[in-house]
Amino acid sequence: MGTSNCSDEFKRKAVHQITVRGYPVREVSRRLVASRHSLCKYVKLFGETMRKLGEIMKLRTGN
Repeated sequence: MGTSNCSDEFKRKAVHQITVRGYPVREVSRRLVASRHSLCKYVKLFGETMRKLGEIMKLRTGN
């Protein structure tokens, strides 16, 4: 197994698109040229944090 060449910032932005903005993993995978497997792994790593941030932003904006 190799190590990821992607920065944590890239991973967080990808997870944000999936968890907060609601884009399908398949679409984000295609757009970012990242495997669906990798994106799912990133969601496991960063997903809960991103969901919480999304909820806070919704409360702040009143949406």
